[in-house]
Amino acid sequence: MPNLRTSSLSRRGLLAAGGAVGLGAVLAACGDGGEKDSASGSGAEKSGPWSFKDDRGQTVKADSAPKNIVAFIGVAAALHDYGVEVKGVFGPTKTSDGKADVQAGDLDINKVEVLGNVWGEFNVEKYAGLAPELLVTAMWEKDALWYVPDQSKDKILKLAPSVALWAAQTTVPKAIQRHEDLAASLGADVRSKKVTDAKAAFEKAAARLRAAAKSKPNIKVMVGSASQDLFYVSLAKTSADTLYFQELGVQFVEPKVNAAGFFEELSWENVDKYGADIIMMDNRSSALQPEALTSKPTWAGLPAVKAGQVVPRTTEPIYSYDKCAPILDALAEAIEKAKKVS
Repeated sequence: MPNLRTSSLSRRGLLAAGGAVGLGAVLAACGDGGEKDSASGSGAEKSGPWSFKDDRGQTVKADSAPKNIVAFIGVAAALHDYGVEVKGVFGPTKTSDGKADVQAGDLDINKVEVLGNVWGEFNVEKYAGLAPELLVTAMWEKDALWYVPDQSKDKILKLAPSVALWAAQTTVPKAIQRHEDLAASLGADVRSKKVTDAKAAFEKAAARLRAAAKSKPNIKVMVGSASQDLFYVSLAKTSADTLYFQELGVQFVEPKVNAAGFFEELSWENVDKYGADIIMMDNRSSALQPEALTSKPTWAGLPAVKAGQVVPRTTEPIYSYDKCAPILDALAEAIEKAKKVS
C-alpha cells in the first residue's frame, strides 16, 4: 500500500489505500438496493416533506428536500451529472499538484468546501460551518460510511442525517439507478434529454462490450493494482464494475484470494503468476500507475505489457450514465483490439 502498512489497516482502509478493488465476496449477495422513494423525477422544485430510503435500509426524513448537502467526492460527482450540487466534499478531491482527482469527474472542486482529501481526514468544524442538511456517501461494507472516519463518526452523524449507497454488492446499472433515485428525490430532472441521451449511450456501450466479449471468448483480463512492494490481483465478482463486466461475458483471471476474500497479494518477483491478455490497472491516485512501474523487470516482461495491452481501470466509478458509458466503451475497444498473448 502506498505510504501505509497493510497490517495496520481495516478492510475499508486497505481498499482506500489502493490495493483492494471492492468488498463483498464474503458478505451477502448483491440485492436491488432497497425500495425506491416516490420522487417523480420531473425536476420540479420539491415542496413539502422529503424522505429517502438508503441502501442500509434506513429512511431519512426532512420537512423539505435538503439543500445543504455534503458528499463523498465520487457521489458528489454523480449528483452533479444529474444537476444536484453539493456544498462540501470529502475523499480524494485534489492531486498533489492541486488539480482535480480522477474521482471528481466534472465537479468544479474550487466551488466546494473540501473537508478531507485523504483517508482518515474529515474537518468536523468546517462541516458544522456548512450547516449540513444531508451527508451522502458510498458503502463498501454494510453500514460502514465510506471515508467517514471511525474516530469522528459520532460527532459527524449528530450534525445531519446520512444516506449510504452501495458501491459493492451491486452492479453498475443498479448503482446508477440508486444514485438517480437520490438525485430525483432532491429535485433533479432525470428525464431530461441530457440524462436520457447518456442512458442510451450507456446501453449502446454495454451492447458493444457484450459483443466484444462474445467475439473473443479466449481473451482473459486481469484486474490489478500496484504499490511499491506488492501487486494486487482482484477477484472480479467482488466489485460492482468488474462483476457487471463479467455478466456481460468478459473473462477474468481468478486469483487465489487471501482470507478476506477480495484479492491476492503478489510480490513483484511473482507478478507473472497468472497469464493475462489485458491488464486493467487501478487508476486511483493512491495506486502506482503503469508509467511508474517501468523499472520493475518482471512487470516489463509480462506478455500483456509487452503487447501494449494495459488499460486504466476506473476502480471507483462515478455512478451516472454519463461517466459509466465511456468505461464500457474503453474496455470493449481494448478487447476488440487485443491479441491472445497469454
